[in-house]
Parts: sequence; structure tokens; C-alpha cells
Amino acid sequence: MLLENEAGALARTVGLFAQRGYNVDSLAVAPVDDGSVSRVTIMTAGDDRRIEQIIKQLNKLIEVIKIVDITEDSHIERELLLVKVRIHNNRQKDLQRLIASAGGSIVDSNQDIYTLEITGEPLAIDSLLEALPGIAQLMEMVRSGVLGITKGSKILAL
Repeated sequence: MLLENEAGALARTVGLFAQRGYNVDSLAVAPVDDGSVSRVTIMTAGDDRRIEQIIKQLNKLIEVIKIVDITEDSHIERELLLVKVRIHNNRQKDLQRLIASAGGSIVDSNQDIYTLEITGEPLAIDSLLEALPGIAQLMEMVRSGVLGITKGSKILAL
């Protein structure tokens, strides 16, 4: 969605989810263009009726400019993962192979502690996290939340 970038707008948007008992699985927000508008990507679950109800409720908020359900069209989803791990028993080569297969990279290392950066589809990131315990101990993790954009010429703009 496009949302006016003003104090309290995001809080009212997320508050609507809480008031209605909807769960926010992922939330990503950043200003676009001149900074007066933010693009908000909200990932939530529900059947068609529930999603339609969420969109109707969000459209009632004054700060909401435009909403698009990108799951109705062909789209691309990506997420960023930064994860700090401690290598098990000299398994650096295994870690490097795992990270390479995920298209990621090692962005910092200090003795047996590595910080990894992976960008990909949420399910691919989940799979990587499932594979890590045999190679390394997960110490700290930060996920950006899902970002999405439609394929082709359809755009979300003013």
C-alpha cells in the first residue's frame, strides 16, 4: 500500500489489524519518491473474504492512498536475512557451499563466528535456516520482512 508518511499513520494502520484480531506476519516500510509517501508491504494470512475485509478496513483510513493485493497477479517476493553463526568443528567449507547455493555471502568473520547475508524468497530463506544447525550454531538473526512487487507493467504508484 501507499501511505502518507506522517506521524501516527503506520501506528493506526497496524492498530487496525490488532483491533480486528488479524495477525501481521511481516511488515516492511520505507519512504518513496519525495518522502511524503511510504510504501508499506504487509504480509498476512486469511481466506479471500478475510483479505477483502482487511483491504476495505484499510481503505477507510485517511492516510491510506492506495492498496494493491499483489498476490492476485504474478509477483516477486524477496526477503533479506542477516545471520550470525558459530561454525561447528571446522565446517567452513560446508558453510561456504550452503551460502553459495543460496546466493548469499559472508559479510564478516572473526575466528569461528561468521555473519551471513542472504536475499531470496521467504521459503528459500526458511530452508537455509533449517539446514544451518548441522553446520553452525545460530547466534543472532535479523530478517527484513517480505518485500513484493508485481511483474510486468502493473505498478503501485500515485
